[in-house]
Amino acid sequence: MEVFLPIAQVFVNPIEILMLSAIVGVLSGLFGVGGGFLMTPFLIFLGVPPAYAVANEANNILATSVSGSTTHYLKNTLDYKMGLMIVVGGTIGTSLGIYTFSYFKGIGKIDTVISLAYMYILAIIGTLMLVESLGEIDKAKKNLLIKKKLHVHYWIHGLPLRMRFPKSKLYESAFTPIIIGLMVGFIAAIMGIGGAFILVPAMIYIIKMPTKLVPGTSLFVTIFVSVIVTFLHSFNYGSIDLLLVVMLVVGSIVGVQIGQKLGEKIDSSGLRALLAILLLVVGIAIAYDSFFAEHVESEINMVSDADLNFFSLFIQQFSIEMPFFYGLFSIMFAIFLGVSAAFIRRFFSNLRKKLFLKS
Repeated sequence: MEVFLPIAQVFVNPIEILMLSAIVGVLSGLFGVGGGFLMTPFLIFLGVPPAYAVANEANNILATSVSGSTTHYLKNTLDYKMGLMIVVGGTIGTSLGIYTFSYFKGIGKIDTVISLAYMYILAIIGTLMLVESLGEIDKAKKNLLIKKKLHVHYWIHGLPLRMRFPKSKLYESAFTPIIIGLMVGFIAAIMGIGGAFILVPAMIYIIKMPTKLVPGTSLFVTIFVSVIVTFLHSFNYGSIDLLLVVMLVVGSIVGVQIGQKLGEKIDSSGLRALLAILLLVVGIAIAYDSFFAEHVESEINMVSDADLNFFSLFIQQFSIEMPFFYGLFSIMFAIFLGVSAAFIRRFFSNLRKKLFLKS
């Protein structure tokens, strides 16, 4: 069974997308990072053009980030002041990223740039994660406890305009979170990812935030970055396909809930090594597909308006005739699904607790 995406103009198997997005969601819930760095390549492998894969995964990340951030808001594990400073840098970085995206799209090289970006980023992150996780496993086997320096200072800590962040109990230069946000925003705009796999380590090791505040603050930042990326891609290129977004969001949100539950019960050291290997495999697959695989020119899917169902035709016309409002609708739609998922989870969690107390 295949479904035609009216904006991306390709046929996809909805079962495959739902299953893959759910699997990536489980990994996201387990490790506390966004799944864009895996789901976007998977969409490309399934035949979705890279420019559309990037835009729609950004919209998906918006929904899952809203869901996760709402949960952390209810638990009071967010540092809004630090998050907003990172968002300032993220806004600048996203604008630069979209400008870069537009330049390479204009000269017809954007697909190559996206493939290269994923190839290098996945190779670097996967290698670092694999080395770290194997080291942790080795230490655990030998029962080693190695003391590390509590405070490692980099050039970024010497920047001026220091200010207090009461929630995190930090006295830090305002430029530190802004510079980190700039890098995350730039990468998110080009690759369609939330940037959590960069932002989370930076918040822990560079900004030195309390660990309990990192996931919620990271998701809070990702909301704003994803909103900007989604809107600019939708308005400039008309590349958001709500039919694809629905499939991605449903699978991801279900997967994230499962992953978060599993993460409470499983030791993630060994699983982190498996995730690192998966990243390396995907990076190698992208490299092979980009440089060695024989590419056959695929025929353009010619589907007339008469063959589209009402929903697909509505999406297509809405995107073309009112791109500004279509972009806003895409954002509000993702936010609605994300908030709904968070409150549904809270409802069932409270219901389970009440039933447990009664028994």
